[in-house]
Amino acid sequence: MAVTVRFFASLREQVGSGDLLLDVADTTTVVQVWHQAVGDKPLPANTLMAVNMEYAGEETPVHDGDEVAFFPPVTGGSHGC
Repeated sequence: MAVTVRFFASLREQVGSGDLLLDVADTTTVVQVWHQAVGDKPLPANTLMAVNMEYAGEETPVHDGDEVAFFPPVTGGSHGC
């Protein structure tokens, strides 16, 4: 089955690609998509993941035609100053 994989911000730079089309097994999860897409690079801690624009976990199942997206953790922001 085919899934579209998207990497955003610093993950795009680390992986060296923004979008991929992968052929994956029928019983694939989000973390398995990561490993198939990037090989032996570990999934960075606190990476946000989404399937079809809805937040997902590492073990969320992926289906034919899905879009799987990986976002680096959000840092910074206001501290109430």
